[in-house]
Amino acid sequence: MTGINRRQLGMGLGAAALSAALGGRTAAAQGGAPAVSAAGRGAAEALSFPADFQWGCATAAYQIEGAVKEDGRGETVWDVYAHTPGKTTDGGTGDVACDSYHRYQEDIALLKALDVKAYRFSVAWSRIFPSGKGKPNQKGLDYYNRLIDGLLAAGITPHMTLFHWDLPTGLRGGWQSRDTAYAFADYAGFIAGKTSDRVKHIMTVNELRCFTDLAYWNGNKAPGLRLPMDEVNQVRHHGVLAHGLGVQAIRAQAKAGTQVGLADNATIFVPAIETAEHIEATKKAMREENAMFLTAIMEGRYIDSYLSAQGKDAPKVQAGDMEAIGSPLDFLSLNVYTSNTVRAAATPGGYEILPHLANSPRMASPWLYMTPEALYWSIRSVSELWQPKKLYISENGCSADDPVAPDGKVYDADRVTYLRNYITHLHRAVREGYPIDGYFLWSLMDNFEWEDGYTKLFGIHHVDFKTQKRTPKLSADWYRELIRTGRLV
Repeated sequence: MTGINRRQLGMGLGAAALSAALGGRTAAAQGGAPAVSAAGRGAAEALSFPADFQWGCATAAYQIEGAVKEDGRGETVWDVYAHTPGKTTDGGTGDVACDSYHRYQEDIALLKALDVKAYRFSVAWSRIFPSGKGKPNQKGLDYYNRLIDGLLAAGITPHMTLFHWDLPTGLRGGWQSRDTAYAFADYAGFIAGKTSDRVKHIMTVNELRCFTDLAYWNGNKAPGLRLPMDEVNQVRHHGVLAHGLGVQAIRAQAKAGTQVGLADNATIFVPAIETAEHIEATKKAMREENAMFLTAIMEGRYIDSYLSAQGKDAPKVQAGDMEAIGSPLDFLSLNVYTSNTVRAAATPGGYEILPHLANSPRMASPWLYMTPEALYWSIRSVSELWQPKKLYISENGCSADDPVAPDGKVYDADRVTYLRNYITHLHRAVREGYPIDGYFLWSLMDNFEWEDGYTKLFGIHHVDFKTQKRTPKLSADWYRELIRTGRLV
């Protein structure tokens, strides 16, 4: 993402720290205030973000809304999955969650108090089409109109995701059926036509790998199936096809000026050493390991190595599919939490993925290894491989063990450490000129964390799920100051 590089940035910080330490002692000895050196001022300026950089927060419908049986909302695969004994920790469900369906005005107030400029939310497909298709439900649309209008009145730009895993059960066969991709396109076009007079950033789907592989192969997410590889590849194809058809439908129905993208959790890689050979290996890994999802979308085809590796299990593709899947995007949003380290190697792909070690640092979720470089390398690799017009980080954040202190606050210093480190690498991408326009912190508040129920908390606001009281954590105070000053704090 041409400007200061990481080595120079580190040198600047080191000089600032040394100067501050020496200057502080000297001033103290003289009985005056600590001096701020030119190096210190330069380091602070170097950590600043552009004035128009868009800071935001993100959530998802099933994780926060609750009200699962109100105002005509239809049943989803997550309603079924969460109510199946043993599928979620402690039997947690999204039945009530954060009750944001009724408390959305409180949540807009949280956003306004942070002074964020944007909010990424998802629409519950089954609130609009209770069975996934057919006659639209006006009460569901009314809710999102109230939310959108409330955001705009608060000076907050809405970024809307149309599908964040909560598939209506009325769509028989789910993502195993090609018809689901067509139903999604109809839904996407309808929503775009009704909201794009106010919503100018629309994402089709969220995290293809999660609602395909983890749902139909690993079985860890709804509907919790473990299919053979040929069927998994077809599910993957239907997912990217839904995205592509959705892009076309949005463009056909949306008002002028609407920007269309998607939010994807591509598998991210960082080079073991920042040398030309390892950097090249990192780009190869990025392209190859995301062949069935992001690579197919950005290139409009399945690359030969993927098709060869899948052999007889390769997806069945119909005429026009890849043209739709490769529909040009106005922006690309990346959900970035963790990464894998890559080195150049004498393998068919030219790279080797190094394993995480037993003592590798990670956050509360076992999968969430702390790899701050992921933010920089995700942006750089995607930019150099596919030259997107514009990029956003649509999700970044972490789970943490968040005990409530005696004074009722949550002092989540570990989350602040995580965010500060990751955003340092976001800053590197900005300074090097990559087309990154905004960052959405996951998440605005504690919520239903899928199969983990309410045991893994990602929010910067604590939620008492008995009373629904929202309380800012230390991380919210930190993020507010970052936004206020426009620089890393």
